[in-house]
Amino acid sequence: MDIKDFLQVITQMPGVSGYEQKVGLKINEYFQSLCDESKIDKLGNVIGLKKGSGNGPKIMLAGHMDEIGLMITKIEKGGFLRFTQVGGIDPRTLPAQEVTIYGTEEIYGIIGAKPPHLTEPHERNKAMKMYDLFIDTGLTEEEVKEKVSVGDIAIVNRNFMELSNGYVAAKALDDRAGVAVIMECLKELKKLVHTADVYAVATVQEEVGLRGAMVSSYGIVPDIGIAIDVCFGDMPGVSEENSSKLDGGPALAMGPNIHPKVFEGLKNTAGEWNIPIQLETAPGHSGTDAGAIQIARGGIATAVVSLPERYMHTSVETLSLGDIKKAGRLLALYIASLDKKGLEGLICY
Repeated sequence: MDIKDFLQVITQMPGVSGYEQKVGLKINEYFQSLCDESKIDKLGNVIGLKKGSGNGPKIMLAGHMDEIGLMITKIEKGGFLRFTQVGGIDPRTLPAQEVTIYGTEEIYGIIGAKPPHLTEPHERNKAMKMYDLFIDTGLTEEEVKEKVSVGDIAIVNRNFMELSNGYVAAKALDDRAGVAVIMECLKELKKLVHTADVYAVATVQEEVGLRGAMVSSYGIVPDIGIAIDVCFGDMPGVSEENSSKLDGGPALAMGPNIHPKVFEGLKNTAGEWNIPIQLETAPGHSGTDAGAIQIARGGIATAVVSLPERYMHTSVETLSLGDIKKAGRLLALYIASLDKKGLEGLICY
């Protein structure tokens, strides 16, 4: 399947952290077509295995499939629904959004707030807090109570949108675009000879604590683990040192969460094959699945490959399809360059 078609399907599906079952089943179907075997573990991670030609290292590629979302906390008089966030959401992006609530059935609603005409003077220059917002479904209080319960999940509705110059916008591109990179890598590996066994993992619950990566890396025990995620894209108001250019190639992270020799291997592969890359600094925790992979068991050599993305953690996350293709090709060529013989020198400091 083409990257754009894959993202159009997969970003429209619900998969809030801890509730990824539906999107996980779909990704498992895709992995089964590209891997020798694929399964869903007890936590919900989708783990595919593409076997190498033999006696090679174990490489884990991790991209999280969960998305940020909302959880119902209270049913108020009149049927209005109060909610909280699952994962990091900026409340400023929520007023006037359309949502779907997953109760006994799918229920559509809108996020409302007190109109500006009725706000107090001291309120008008302040951003709304989440507790000032509510969901209006149009249902009566009695009807709402029959169909919605405290703890039900809701997501912001947004259709996948194709922009100009190969850019696309959608919800959940963070980080289902990372899963798309893994799929591109698997496609490229079909054209290459590789000794490495490649574990393709679509992880769960990254947005609430890297839990899927923690569990899957503990079970796989890879020699090298590479997290594929998103980083801040270029846009007005964001400095060059804190962002990467869309369609400028994937960004390679540098910092204590990154094994220097794995970083150098990826960088050298990019140079050898003329794949454009960018550099991203991560002076502390990378904020990705690599944080959990690195400290699994006795420690794992890790790297982070990122896709520049604008408007992160909104329903209009925007990135370049070209960067996905470049990242997938880079990973495949790097994996094809690895063998067990030189592994010990590679992953030791």
